[in-house]
Amino acid sequence: MYRKIIVFLLFILLINNVEAQKYWIIFTDKKDVSFNPYSYFDEKAIERREKMGIPLNHYTDYPLNQNYVSQINDNVDTLLTQSRWFNAVSVYANQAQLDVIRAFPFVKEIQIIQGIPQYASYKATEYDTSDLDNLNYILEGQMDVMQAELFKEQGIDGSGLRIAIFDGGFPTVDVNPAFEHIRKDGRIIKTWDFTKNKEFVYSYSSHGTMVLSCIAGVINGKQMGMATGAEFLLARTEINREPFSEEENWLAAVEWADKNGADIINSSLGYTYHRYFPEQMDGKTSFVTRAANMAASKGILVCNAAGNEGSDKWKIIGAPADADSILSIGGIDPDTKMHINFSSYGPTADKRMKPNVCAYGLAVVAGKKKITSAYGTSFASPLVAGFVACAWQTMPESTNMEMFEKIQESGSLYPYFDYAHGYGVPQASFFVSEKEQPNKSFELKIEGDKLQVFLLEEPEDEENDYFYYNIMDKNGVIEKYTVLSVYQKEILEINISSLTNGNTVNFHYKGYTKSFEIE
Repeated sequence: MYRKIIVFLLFILLINNVEAQKYWIIFTDKKDVSFNPYSYFDEKAIERREKMGIPLNHYTDYPLNQNYVSQINDNVDTLLTQSRWFNAVSVYANQAQLDVIRAFPFVKEIQIIQGIPQYASYKATEYDTSDLDNLNYILEGQMDVMQAELFKEQGIDGSGLRIAIFDGGFPTVDVNPAFEHIRKDGRIIKTWDFTKNKEFVYSYSSHGTMVLSCIAGVINGKQMGMATGAEFLLARTEINREPFSEEENWLAAVEWADKNGADIINSSLGYTYHRYFPEQMDGKTSFVTRAANMAASKGILVCNAAGNEGSDKWKIIGAPADADSILSIGGIDPDTKMHINFSSYGPTADKRMKPNVCAYGLAVVAGKKKITSAYGTSFASPLVAGFVACAWQTMPESTNMEMFEKIQESGSLYPYFDYAHGYGVPQASFFVSEKEQPNKSFELKIEGDKLQVFLLEEPEDEENDYFYYNIMDKNGVIEKYTVLSVYQKEILEINISSLTNGNTVNFHYKGYTKSFEIE
């Protein structure tokens, strides 16, 4: 008899455990809590907020009501993460436990967590350092395309900026010669493994090591990234061996980065079809997107990889790259300097332009032991993050959103844009020299119902000479965009009658942009 009862109880327990899942429990308030920003924030975080006029005593920074947290903890399998910004805790719980929690008067909402992040890296090939000469065309190109030498000539190296990196691990960063200059100066300020709740991050996935090298690595005296003088916060947020590494680690890391004085965050991760639908890439649905925008409201500039789904069914950017207040970074091919086939496309579901800018989608990086060439917007993003640190060093009084705009304006295509390249590749000359007006490189002619485009000079390089144009509706949403290889002076003819009244056609060639509005 007793054996049957025990078997029945074990069966019920098994059913409940099968139903167990991760959830956000969102509270109604932060009643009866106090907060001292001067004991909580790093001095650099306080300095950032004061410079940008951001309150030190904001409600979102107050801790959670620990009585609420304790009651949740008593009624779940595991309490995981506490988020001040969203007044929430993540938990592992079954349906029976959730029924109890829903009845608590301080519980506002319960949301399931199912997000599976994707590293925005594609594939990698390892080489010995003796092979570096064979990789120089990529290594030099990933710097030259953003005019890195102009920053270097003026001693601009990201000094004074603090960059947080969210990734799956940083093996050998504590011994790798590519980061000796950072270690020697004590510029790895803090580390934290959010998957194991400990400081050690120098193991696990080498993806973070590669990413850091694209921001600040130096190998055999050659820069792999621009911000060799910056400070760093290294956060392990993903578990490489386990598919269900959820969004709560990203949220915990972004609050940690804010607390510890980050000016810039690089995230080469994305959340797409495993949890969300394309229509949810709207800049406001996912928790990580909302957290990225919250970071922006705290004065931090977030760089996030656009993603590698450009040649897959998903195609568009993922979260948090859909956030409106962060720089989403696309990838270009080193040979053509054009969109690399796997880089995810914009726009967002609500038709905002993404990506914002782009950089090499193939980079030379530092692996655990060897030099690696690796594909992915994972590496385009940190290349831009290092650029941002240098650019910000030239304009130290700028806010993060002012810098956001300046990075876009520095793009090689600006003011032209499309949903593959954004505004193009950021250019250092924008920040270190007076901007010159581009020379007129083409002209438009109307012949009857035809809009014709003629180059003013013969193309110089038939293989790498490109003409961009797009057609926009009256709301500024691109209906069509194309990049043409240029072989002759007469390059394009558009039937005006095929366009809608209010359409604008925008053209770009060799730095010169011109628009034609259909009336």
